[in-house]
Amino acid sequence: MRRVRAARLLMVASGFAGLGYQIVWTQQCALWLGHEAAAVLAVVAAFFGGLAAGAFALGGRVARSARPRRWYVGCELTIAAWSLALVFVMRPFSAAALRLTGAEPSATWQWAVAFVGTFALFLPATAAMGATLPAMERLAARDDGRGVAGLYAANTFGAVVGVLASAFALVPGLGLSRTAGLGVALNLACALAVRAIFPATIASEESKAPAPASSDARALLATLGVTGLLGLGFEVLVVRVLSQVTEDTVYSFALSLAVYLVGSAAGAAAYQRWLVARRDRGTLGDELLGALAVACLLGTASLWAADATRAFALHALGGGMPAAIAAEALLAVTAFGPATIVMGALFSHLAGRAIAGGVSLGTALGVNTLGAAVAPALWGVAVVPALGPKRALLLIAAGYLALVARRAWRRPIVWAPALGALALAAFAPPLVFVDVPPGGRVVSYREGVMAAVSVVEDADGVARLRINDRQQEGSSATYHVDARQAWLPLLLHPAPARALFLGLGTGVTASAATEDPRVRVEAVELLPEVIEASSVFRPTADGSLDRLHVVAADARRFVRESDARYDVIVADNFHPARSGSGALYTVEHFEAVRTRLAAGGVFCQWLPLHQLDLDTLRIIARSFLTAFPDGAAILASNSLETPVIGLVGRDAARAFDLAALRARLSAGLPTRAATLGFDDELAVLGAFVAGPEALRRFAGDAPLNTDDRPVVAYRAPRVTYAPDSLPRDRLLAFLGEVAGRGAPPALAPDDPAFARRLAAYEAARDRFLRSGRDVRPSGDVRAMLAQVQAPLLAVLRKSPDFRPAYDPLIAMAGALAPIDPAAARVLLSELARVQPARTEAARLLASLDAR
Repeated sequence: MRRVRAARLLMVASGFAGLGYQIVWTQQCALWLGHEAAAVLAVVAAFFGGLAAGAFALGGRVARSARPRRWYVGCELTIAAWSLALVFVMRPFSAAALRLTGAEPSATWQWAVAFVGTFALFLPATAAMGATLPAMERLAARDDGRGVAGLYAANTFGAVVGVLASAFALVPGLGLSRTAGLGVALNLACALAVRAIFPATIASEESKAPAPASSDARALLATLGVTGLLGLGFEVLVVRVLSQVTEDTVYSFALSLAVYLVGSAAGAAAYQRWLVARRDRGTLGDELLGALAVACLLGTASLWAADATRAFALHALGGGMPAAIAAEALLAVTAFGPATIVMGALFSHLAGRAIAGGVSLGTALGVNTLGAAVAPALWGVAVVPALGPKRALLLIAAGYLALVARRAWRRPIVWAPALGALALAAFAPPLVFVDVPPGGRVVSYREGVMAAVSVVEDADGVARLRINDRQQEGSSATYHVDARQAWLPLLLHPAPARALFLGLGTGVTASAATEDPRVRVEAVELLPEVIEASSVFRPTADGSLDRLHVVAADARRFVRESDARYDVIVADNFHPARSGSGALYTVEHFEAVRTRLAAGGVFCQWLPLHQLDLDTLRIIARSFLTAFPDGAAILASNSLETPVIGLVGRDAARAFDLAALRARLSAGLPTRAATLGFDDELAVLGAFVAGPEALRRFAGDAPLNTDDRPVVAYRAPRVTYAPDSLPRDRLLAFLGEVAGRGAPPALAPDDPAFARRLAAYEAARDRFLRSGRDVRPSGDVRAMLAQVQAPLLAVLRKSPDFRPAYDPLIAMAGALAPIDPAAARVLLSELARVQPARTEAARLLASLDAR
């Protein structure tokens, strides 16, 4: 029994290391694949492909060997050595893969490089992993009556612990390389322990060659291959559907994978305990296939209620990140649980019968994992975009039923799920999650390889673009702010000729830049479905879009592989918690962007403060300052509900030339610049809220977000799962920390009078924002004036130049005039006195006097 316990503990440790590697390698591959979903598909395919290769190439030799200990030790040492090598090889490999893929690859070429590249990169380690279970099965065969099922369950249990520990503790705390180093240590410990516990050789009668495989065994191998294809396909499809309901963070994937593995291990253990001794084992396979079809249908049916299930769980568990994580785990259990339990039992049954029929465990395992290796490309890349998730999931259930023997179709366990699948196919709605407000409509919806993209219009005609129904990429109601995010960086450059936008979203920001006829604009967007959907939001009447070139590519890859130089680069406000977005805030990415800037170039990274907390902002700011030591912070607008902060850097330490800015503003720019609020240089430079020193003090000693330690991807989800404050409170807290140090890095030529006006403008801006904290919108103009009139007039007395306080008062005075002329006259008179240079108040007063 000592050896049995040791064998299972070793399988736990080996499984922990193996799935820890998978989490690490998925994160590393996402850096050159551009999206975590793409990395998941590619790494999972590479993992199973390598396991299959190892099982095929080595499994037979292990089964015939009298020295399985040597094989096991060699496999663990190979895994350790190659995983250690990858710590140093991954970076140059990623660079080579980026070059091979190119800046603007076709979809076919990109996916070919992704799948083949990851398979080749991990093959030495994954092939060795594929032989560890057969080798341990040979070592423990005499003492362990439970056979492969017990070892498989232990190995899978270790994998579960490895997934959860890596995602929730090791990677956030240690980084990717050190987490991989822990896996290396476990592999070495396993190799040493086996040498100490198990004998070097097995008696000759135990190592005799297996009998030739029977025809039944060959049929079982075919079934093992197909069930591997269907089983992992079910995981890929369910994860894809749940990404439209969960928050789609690094934790979401880890939970789904853990639940999948727990179910598989539980199924294997249950089979060994209750089913292995059944006398009617010849019909057990058909029963398990029928039960698996039922379980898949139940899991599929649960997806239609996923939104309601999540809402119920959150309500029952209360607020906070633990409750949100538990709600996502419940969704995974509901969708995966029953099916994965039956999958574990079915694999144990089929593998056991194949071995009894003369097939080695390595061959059985190899066939099953080969099918699983094909699944990500088949189901994730080909089937989902073509059929949609509902039909694809029903096809999985039908596939299991197709494997059942013809004689078994008379039994309810087979024909009942067949009827259920037909009913769902005919009557159930598509598995589409689109939140449509009352009176609204779906303008467009498209399933892509990596995400579902929708455009939804509400009853007021406001259209919103969403990815997986969770991540809003902008709307037609935010045109003003989105356009400002283009013009602010453009105005900070004296004469931009070429601009690059990383991320397209609705396309409003990039399209706004084309209104300057002297600027050629390029935009890079990862999801082709977003590019297609953005046409709903972009104006086309004036022909300016002819100067916009949109590229379907990964932003990181494009920045590294393009040889172009840009005067202005603008990065979209990527949601830092979403799949792969944290990699766009790393030191390495910011440094790569700097190399793409032409002389005098300006880079602006927009940050959605309504989607990240101040601690995450500190991390990103410090990482940005590492690449741009003279970086500064600006505000996109004065919004308190959805505040957006920009980090601005230059290719070299240069002053912002006041004279050049004035010349640019007076050089016949499109009137759109003025309508966006940029009617003078104060409006542009007054957007700065923190200079380099202020930003450095704010960032403090926050950890750097690097490719090896992606702290943003693990820190940012906290505010997504459980916001700890309102966006307005975060903005005001940030302004309080950088107060009095908001001017841009330098101004030339030196103008003391303007500097005083700018300081007053900044003070007025901060007072304006603070005064808006407790304002409650009202349709009654008198109720609104009661809240804002005194604070806004105080702002204007601080700086008469601060137009954001002047314009709303003018608008309210115009609305008040027909119902209360006396009150309107008092307000207009005060506005004319505070701001005599503007004519709007005097004109409205004259209109009132003429009545």
